[in-house]
Amino acid sequence: MENFENVVEGSGQLSPKANMEPSLAFVGATWAALIVGVVAYNVGLYNASMQLNEKGYYFVVLLYGLFSAVSVQKSVRDRIEGLPISGIYYGISWFSAIVAIILLTIGLYNATLTLSEKGFYGMSFALSLFSAITVQKNVRDYMAARKKR
Repeated sequence: MENFENVVEGSGQLSPKANMEPSLAFVGATWAALIVGVVAYNVGLYNASMQLNEKGYYFVVLLYGLFSAVSVQKSVRDRIEGLPISGIYYGISWFSAIVAIILLTIGLYNATLTLSEKGFYGMSFALSLFSAITVQKNVRDYMAARKKR
């Protein structure tokens, strides 16, 4: 229950006593996860025996997914903090993240890859998106903690 004590009831905002700065270990772990996910995905693409246009498709889907995941995190966080954000941007952020996941899923479903390769790309994509969201959250938390000092 102590995790919820820092939330001002009904507002969705953190109270001034909340310690929002992430630990160095957590920041390092999230950056490491992002680097591992993106590098593994790209090394897999480089070594794959697929045509260049297929490699380009998967690379662009990764970039699109990373950008849309960060955009979702930013728009959700802005809404929680009461910052103005248009409904169109909020909706497009979520739509883009969902489309990126669907594009990867359709691409992998139709690809002539082994199941282990498909799983590898799916998991490295998921790791990359999740860690990109977490890195963005850490940056926002760090900036908010520094601003309070």
